[in-house]
Amino acid sequence: MKTLIRLLSFIFVANIVSIPAQCCNNTTSENSIKCKTSSLKSKPNDKVKVYYFHATHRCVTCEAVESVTKEALKEYYGDKIPFESINREKEKDNPLVKKYKISGQTLLIVKGDKTVDLTSVAFMNARTNPDKLKSRIKTTIDSML
Repeated sequence: MKTLIRLLSFIFVANIVSIPAQCCNNTTSENSIKCKTSSLKSKPNDKVKVYYFHATHRCVTCEAVESVTKEALKEYYGDKIPFESINREKEKDNPLVKKYKISGQTLLIVKGDKTVDLTSVAFMNARTNPDKLKSRIKTTIDSML
């Protein structure tokens, strides 16, 4: 019974507290809490792109998200899927920071008007279960191709 209560408490807290909010400088992004996609269809010639927005000061998990994402892209797609790491503090005027309303560490997969936010899954798995993150990146990109 105690185990069940602990498990339910953990699930409740995990759903309320955003993992990225606990990382580095306690900033969050509305985008980092939900995985959202636009209902607009992308054009056939739009390329899938991956963006990782981070702060200047980075914790081990922040670095692991970038590292595992790069590994997954290289392993599954070679050089076909562009990856861009953007320091949102140094590049405040970057149009992508403004376009996606970035205010915290964020991992986005984008094709045209469709955006999938993998921030939560990335921060939960980059260090402890990188294969799960790689798999999620692959299934997300495959669904966009």
